[in-house]
Amino acid sequence: MSLGHFGGWLLLCSLSLGVQAAADIPKLAPATGSAGINHQYDGPWEYFVGGGIATFDCNHDRKPDVFLAGGKHPAQLFINRSETGAALRFQPQSLNLSARDLTKVLGAYPLDMDNDGRLDLVLLRVGRNILLRGEKDCQFTKVNKAWQFDGGKAWTTAFSATFEAESMFPTLAFGNYVDRSAPGSPWGTCADNALLRPLTSGAAADSAVPVSRALPNYSEPMALTPGHCALSMLFTDWNKTGEAALRISNDRHYYRGGEEQLWHVPPGRPPRRYTRYEGWERVMIWGMGIAEGDLNGDGYPEYVLTSMGDTRIQILDDEAEEDRPVYRDIALERGATAHRPYTGDDLRPSTGWHAEFADFNNDARLDLYIAKGNVESMPDFTAFDPDNLLLGQFDQRFKEAGLAAGIALDRRGRGAAVADFNSDGLLDLIVVNRAAPVSVFRNRGALTDWGVRPMGNWLQLEVRQPGHNHFALGATIAIKTGNLTQIRKIQVGGGHASGHMGFVHIGLGVAERAQVRIQWPDGSWSAPYRLFANQFALIEKGSDRVRYWYPEAAD
Repeated sequence: MSLGHFGGWLLLCSLSLGVQAAADIPKLAPATGSAGINHQYDGPWEYFVGGGIATFDCNHDRKPDVFLAGGKHPAQLFINRSETGAALRFQPQSLNLSARDLTKVLGAYPLDMDNDGRLDLVLLRVGRNILLRGEKDCQFTKVNKAWQFDGGKAWTTAFSATFEAESMFPTLAFGNYVDRSAPGSPWGTCADNALLRPLTSGAAADSAVPVSRALPNYSEPMALTPGHCALSMLFTDWNKTGEAALRISNDRHYYRGGEEQLWHVPPGRPPRRYTRYEGWERVMIWGMGIAEGDLNGDGYPEYVLTSMGDTRIQILDDEAEEDRPVYRDIALERGATAHRPYTGDDLRPSTGWHAEFADFNNDARLDLYIAKGNVESMPDFTAFDPDNLLLGQFDQRFKEAGLAAGIALDRRGRGAAVADFNSDGLLDLIVVNRAAPVSVFRNRGALTDWGVRPMGNWLQLEVRQPGHNHFALGATIAIKTGNLTQIRKIQVGGGHASGHMGFVHIGLGVAERAQVRIQWPDGSWSAPYRLFANQFALIEKGSDRVRYWYPEAAD
């Protein structure tokens, strides 16, 4: 019997005896020095926020590559050269872009904007934002002029995208921070946010121009006003209607009366804010990051909101009607309060940034990672602020494991990426730190008193559809093992200035097979696919068969 099967046998025995089995603690081993990523995010006060990372496959080898914001330093692209199951290894890639365009970058998000099957990049900057079209060999071309995208001149700190009904190209939302040109800046001078819709509608899909050759052209931005100094935003189908709304997490520090926001974005019509008359209750925090995850498999998303001194986990109230976004906070009852450091002697409040739900230990329960760090040297907030790794438990609570896992570093974290960089079925971690080197962690497996052993089973899914929206942005994935259903969404946005596009990772625990169904962005459902565990599966809309990718094993 292998160690992995032995661990699963012990887990099953514990459950059959009614014993609460503790979640495996993943060993996240430092790999910064050997990984080949030598990069730092830094700069004056405009760069106290931001510090993002985009992970995506730019050379079609199905391994996530890494693009890092640099602030006053040039942003950098690193190609993933990690061998399967081996040490993490990256190689810097020179880019045919000007140093002017690569500096002042706060964050980056991957997105196929022109339907050519290659991922493009949206760069958030202090000043003009930039759209980069993905080319061969991990090169990029600036296309602001070609796609009639002005880019503005704001201090942009948040982004999300969605494909609205009947649209060939994505709708883009940009969140802006303080208006630096306003009198009295920064106090009380939050800039408006912006929504950009493509001018080319779905009618173009019936024209003689192939989808892969049509180009997006963007309209004048629609102001989302008032802005309350956005630091993260996310298009989300909060009530399962198939129509995405826009959540914005705001740093109310600079705006008296500032609060979290939720916007109606009806296709073809102007956006408008949800009001208290519709059930939206005022939440006033120093909002930094936002992430979505379905903690109970009911199809309705829960949200984590990071902040200074507070972390919220919101769940739709049981009594809420279909069109009323009434939420309650469950962070305290779930043990997910991350308002102070969990180790050390400094008990001042924490500052949370990037947030992400992911299954680090493959036990079929979502965990929660939060990057932490003082804005700069704010005396009312802790200086030593280690990142959180809150592991999901069988009783639906969370348990802090950051210290045991090995991520409790004395750094000022900002953006982050959670992905399987060496194709071994285990989620690794890269964190962008302010004024310090990027942190790289390799997931080595479950930490025990006897060393490290394998963890639970897993699946990784690549979901595609023909025509426009090739990467199926907005799709829902339902994974069933026994009586357990897990839900994953394909989204662009959230976190803190950091985005990911690639394989969707699902932990399966002791299950050796799963049934997978896809709800495509048009609302239709796929047939059920029956998959064995520990596979990289490729699912395309309209196909009744699943293809597999087998990464080459290291020598």
